[in-house]
Amino acid sequence: MEENNENLLEYYKEAYERERQRNGELAEELADANAKAAELSMQLNRIKGNPLWKMSKPFRVVMHFFIRNYQRLAAHGNPRGIAHKLKSKWIEKRAMKQHGKRSFPDAARRREEEETSFDRDITISILVPLYNTPKKFLTEMIDSVLAQTYHKWELCLADGSDDAHSYVGKICMEYADMDKRVKYQKLLSNEGISGNTNECYKMASGEYIGLFDHDDILHPSVLYEYMKAICEQDADYIYCDEATFKNGNIDKMITLHFKPDFAVDNLRANNYICHFSVFSRELLEGTELFRSRFDGSQDHDMILRLTSRAEHVVHVPKLLYYWRSHKGSVASDISAKTYAIEAARGAVADHLSQCGFKNFKIESTRAFETIFRIRYELTKHPQISIIIPNKDHFTDLKRCIDSILDKSTYENYDIVVVENNSVTEEIFAYYEEIKKHPRIQVVTYEGEFNYSKINNFGAGFAKGEYLLLLNNDTQIITVNWMEEMMMYGQRPDVGVVGAKLYYDDMTIQHAGIVIGLGAHRTAGHTHYKVNKENVGYMGKLCYAQDVSAVTGACMLVRKELYEELSGLGEEFAVALNDVDFCLRVRERGLLVVFTPFAELFHFESKSRGSDLKLSKKERQRLLKENAGGAEGAKEGKAQDNSSRYNKEAALFRGKWKELLSKGDPYYNVNFSLDRSDYSLKLHKGGSDETDQGQ
Repeated sequence: MEENNENLLEYYKEAYERERQRNGELAEELADANAKAAELSMQLNRIKGNPLWKMSKPFRVVMHFFIRNYQRLAAHGNPRGIAHKLKSKWIEKRAMKQHGKRSFPDAARRREEEETSFDRDITISILVPLYNTPKKFLTEMIDSVLAQTYHKWELCLADGSDDAHSYVGKICMEYADMDKRVKYQKLLSNEGISGNTNECYKMASGEYIGLFDHDDILHPSVLYEYMKAICEQDADYIYCDEATFKNGNIDKMITLHFKPDFAVDNLRANNYICHFSVFSRELLEGTELFRSRFDGSQDHDMILRLTSRAEHVVHVPKLLYYWRSHKGSVASDISAKTYAIEAARGAVADHLSQCGFKNFKIESTRAFETIFRIRYELTKHPQISIIIPNKDHFTDLKRCIDSILDKSTYENYDIVVVENNSVTEEIFAYYEEIKKHPRIQVVTYEGEFNYSKINNFGAGFAKGEYLLLLNNDTQIITVNWMEEMMMYGQRPDVGVVGAKLYYDDMTIQHAGIVIGLGAHRTAGHTHYKVNKENVGYMGKLCYAQDVSAVTGACMLVRKELYEELSGLGEEFAVALNDVDFCLRVRERGLLVVFTPFAELFHFESKSRGSDLKLSKKERQRLLKENAGGAEGAKEGKAQDNSSRYNKEAALFRGKWKELLSKGDPYYNVNFSLDRSDYSLKLHKGGSDETDQGQ
């Protein structure tokens, strides 16, 4: 016993000395890198300031366009980049028309909506603070309310305009004389957005309150759709999809924002709900509507507070709000109201404090100033057991383990390597080597390949409070990857946390999973093969968010929860076991979170992993490949893998039929299920007309 203790002590001494020496080397490398970065930054600024560089911009734009598409041609064997970009633009233009004036109800539809009898008698008070509103904007705004097919509303207008804009009051009084549902009040002084809106609220008598900007436009059916949500789903907070438009024409859209259903982590990172919020007056009991200290982001503050109180937050997945973009508006440029950035940060900070979080940090991301990265404090550092299944693949496994040991800054972890049917001498020699490490144990699973059974077997040897399922063909990029995942894993409302994975060319392999995506209509990865520099749809690659599932290639979960759910479903031996597990976690009312700030390489073959690559003809038959949503065997003949996957895909569709029929709550019905890049689909008789080639 004493001899073993002495050997262990000697091992730790040697390990400590190696780490101390390595830390010194890293410090020197960091200093050199910082000096080099400063030098390169200075050179880059000098180049950018050169007049010739500025003049050459048109040429560089064209050149880089052709370079990108040449690279895509070389990688995919077809000019997917050019073809898809052109078709995407065509689809987007068509979609803009479909969601613009063309979506307004015709005479027959209008009559049907107007004559609909709802179970509840509700008046919706629409609050609009006015301040020096241009005549055209003002009349178009009011006209869009008058055009509503649901008639039980009142429009509350509080006017803080100065004397130079007295026409605002005159126009409003004309409307008020014409329609008694229009209420107008001239304020003694301008109290800002929050103060003026609060004055609107004092005028309101409705059971539900709607917030409407003075220069925007409502779809004629928005109140009708919201009443349906209230009566059918008992909604106490409702929002819809929206678009920004320019040149006074809602068909001239700049951005179409199709949103997920309520997602608290998304909302904390950015105000994705925004317009058009309507909510029960009861949610405001004991609290303010707008708080002036958050002017510029008063709506984000209000949405965070009220959705925390709401019992039924309902998203209507239809584009029903048109946000005007003009000089000086936030829709045009957030820098037009720079105070809004700090106000948004303050609103999120106040919300997090109210939720019990402490010592967090809120930082703007490269996507947008008001899209935030939130760094949560780790309240504890529990042991994490990393489970790595392996069969042969010496190079992969060594690279994976070396990266964990060399780069990880989280200290309380152990590694369980699960050996399964290896045959090469080099892998067994490597096992003997790593067994000497105090953090690592190698256990043997005997039996044919079953990804779920292997992980479940390995979990039985785990010493940690948390399990981290990890593929052997991964490599750590982010040194604090475990801390980034534990920030969310420690929360009692979170069940599973996933990371951002790249191929070796720095294109994305995993950034969250959408159920129903792909040819098999089982599950698929979003932003598949997108370049690392891409910020994603509406900045989604730049903030932590709630998703339906994450890949088992890197998945953190509490061991207690894993055992309560009996681990990965062993009926899914090859595919979709991770998605199935995440859906079972969500059935418990727990969240699945994807964080882009824990980054790893995943050297999985780019030829497998997505059924989003099929042409229209190929989509008529089942794939030979994984749908992209689950980890599976790397061995075996392609035909055998195809057969097994097809069986498990059918099993998955049968098990989760009802959920799949409803659609992924964190996706949107207006997106194509044939592509991973948030391509829009065109609605024509219910068919999906998007380009199906990738």
